[in-house]
Amino acid sequence: MNEITPAKTVALHRRPFDVAAARALQASGTSPLFARLYAARGIAQPSDIEWKLSQLPPPSLLKGIDAVCERLVTAIEKRERILIVADYDADGATACAVGLRGLRLMGAAVSYIVPNRFEFGYGLTPEIVSLAAHESPKVIVTVDNGIASVDGVAAARKLGIDVVVTDHHLPGETLPDTPTIVNPNQPGCAFPSKAIAGVGVMFYVLLALRSRLRERGVYTAETQPDLNALLDLVSLGTVADVVPLDGVNRRLVEAGLRRMRDGRANAGVNALFEIAKRDVKKATAYDLGFMLGPRVNAAGRLDDISLGIECLITDNAARAAEIAGELDRLNRERKSIESGMREEADQLITASITAEQKSIVVTDPTWHQGVVGIVAGRLREAHHRPTIVFAPGDDGELKGSGRSIPGFHMRDALDLVSKRGPTLMRKFGGHAMAAGLTIDEASFAAFAAMFEQVANEWLTPDQLEQRVESDGSFALAEFDFETAEALHRHVWGQAFPAPLFDDEFTVMDSRIVGLKHTKLRLKREGRIFDAIRFGCTDAPPQPMRAAYRVSLSEYQGTQRLELIVERWWAV
Repeated sequence: MNEITPAKTVALHRRPFDVAAARALQASGTSPLFARLYAARGIAQPSDIEWKLSQLPPPSLLKGIDAVCERLVTAIEKRERILIVADYDADGATACAVGLRGLRLMGAAVSYIVPNRFEFGYGLTPEIVSLAAHESPKVIVTVDNGIASVDGVAAARKLGIDVVVTDHHLPGETLPDTPTIVNPNQPGCAFPSKAIAGVGVMFYVLLALRSRLRERGVYTAETQPDLNALLDLVSLGTVADVVPLDGVNRRLVEAGLRRMRDGRANAGVNALFEIAKRDVKKATAYDLGFMLGPRVNAAGRLDDISLGIECLITDNAARAAEIAGELDRLNRERKSIESGMREEADQLITASITAEQKSIVVTDPTWHQGVVGIVAGRLREAHHRPTIVFAPGDDGELKGSGRSIPGFHMRDALDLVSKRGPTLMRKFGGHAMAAGLTIDEASFAAFAAMFEQVANEWLTPDQLEQRVESDGSFALAEFDFETAEALHRHVWGQAFPAPLFDDEFTVMDSRIVGLKHTKLRLKREGRIFDAIRFGCTDAPPQPMRAAYRVSLSEYQGTQRLELIVERWWAV
């Protein structure tokens, strides 16, 4: 059997860029390096790189926003009880925290519940509505969920509870039966960003609600609540949910990072930076995505996301620090579980999946359903195939999480599977690059075969090629601390990748550090560079072409430039 193994040979491709766009950006004062980087990421106008919040599109472009505001204004005026129903990941947690904080600032009587992943599953289900009914709400507000909750919304309205849906996931063929839906991906919505996260949608609802209350004379521009105080939470949820960083999301993230660096973050965000041993005054999108986000997510994966929400809504620094410590412990436990599952998954792939297959679908009765998404992502990175990982649920169910590759829309693929095999899935939902689903354990083999059939139809050999996308050579004339600092602080992420450069080097010295990393001294055109390649102990070729990132490392208070080598090739 031909085994699927991580690619040993990875092709290097340089990102093309619009030369005219780069020239226009440079003419407006952008450096040649950043002009090229921006143009390669689809930016053509100087206005596209302005970070002002005034550049954001208005909330009025969101379909349904007027009806939602009217319902919430009525609830505030009549002191009706509002109950937020959140999702159990970092986007859901931050959206819940933003909703709670923002609605309370505007005088609402609001509380929240969040489904336990292991007991209730995802979204506003009839079971969650029954649980919510014990708190006697007049209005349920969903955050980061609800667009697929047809039965749940019907159950709520039958009990006389109105439902406001705020979501960003792709809708199914039938929308919930409620006039109050805000989701930029619903049919007929003119809002330009289809990539905004659930927390961003909730933030926009608050902006519109505040405007409506101003119109009614409740506030003036001087007395209205400062919703900018929520931007650190908006930026955390946006980055942690790995949504594409389009212009709207980049501006929201940048605004949140500025508040963190200026010492204006909420207590929970500060506590998460502290427990992660990161400096909030130097906050970057990397910190949000790889340091804070996983700690918040760990609560929903292994325990109860309410712990993460409580961290983000408390103003008590000591309490925030206490919760952050517990989130850190859960994250370490999550890493341990993930490591074991990843090793077992690799063994399954080696034993049962051939190199000709274009998808990976695996399960094991011992796996933890809270970690399947992370493991799917790791396998996708290693093998560059659409991947779905399942773990046992209740009553003969398997709970799955999928991660995809460019050119393969995961939710659309699952939709096609559901049409061809209507009984194969109990439910599913998600995005182009990630999705969740539930199947019967007995359907696993049939589902895997059907999913592979779709992958085989949709994917070409070129799409399955593992490749490194480079931004080309880094001009030595621009290689300085100021440029490295600008690269470091910039908002990079999903669909707006951090710059990766490639150049030819002579290896002056190399040694293994920490048992699994290679420390290097590299020479290019007479200049010596410190460099490191993480997770690799192979001998570097001499000379070599390296794909690398420019980094600022700090040791005992002294900063220095360093290259983070991602790949190398013999010249």
